[in-house]
Amino acid sequence: MNEIQPSSSAAVFKGVRRALPIVLGYVPIGFAYGVLAGKSGISAANTVLMSLIVFAGSAQFIAVGLFASGTGPAVVILTTFVVNLRHLLMAASLAPYLAKWSRRRQAFFAYELTDETFALHSTTTRDLSDCPLEALSLNVTVQISWVLGSALGVVASNLIGDVKPLGLDYALSAMFIGLLVSQCTSLVRVATAVFSGLLATALYLAGWHQFHIIAATVAGATFGLAVEQWTRR
Repeated sequence: MNEIQPSSSAAVFKGVRRALPIVLGYVPIGFAYGVLAGKSGISAANTVLMSLIVFAGSAQFIAVGLFASGTGPAVVILTTFVVNLRHLLMAASLAPYLAKWSRRRQAFFAYELTDETFALHSTTTRDLSDCPLEALSLNVTVQISWVLGSALGVVASNLIGDVKPLGLDYALSAMFIGLLVSQCTSLVRVATAVFSGLLATALYLAGWHQFHIIAATVAGATFGLAVEQWTRR
């Protein structure tokens, strides 16, 4: 028992250490979400609960915007569901590496999976099977930082008069730009990013205001896969 504990502790601390770059981004973005939610009339309890239960940055920002505009609950639920469909694909791509985990651990891992943690886990897929504590501690650390940022934002929303000069509504876009840049490590990925961005813009201008991102994502992934296979021949 004494021999197992140090390695377990080391795995937990390694997960926390790997999560720190994401934490540095999640606290301010969670703060922005908390401020905007407070200004939209959502109660402090519901704002924090959304970060605990939903835990999806883009979906939470969208839900706040829809709530502020007076949109009905059915539309809010459907829209956030569509936005979060990508999480099914992310979890499915990592599922083969979690085969040795218990069902409870798999469910908890999938529940806390985000775009950023998926990016980190994707670089160490071979270690996931034998290092569940490291992976789970990484996810938990990230969510704690998001909840903390949300709570701080709720408190600050009562002290901030006008949020527009702060540019907080751009926080989520900035986070995704940073994530995109970090993933563009080859010409194929750069080409895929440019293709997807141009297609999403074209579809939006063509009137696909609700589904331009999803359509561009599917088309971009197909394009990237085709180019990668073609270059390997």
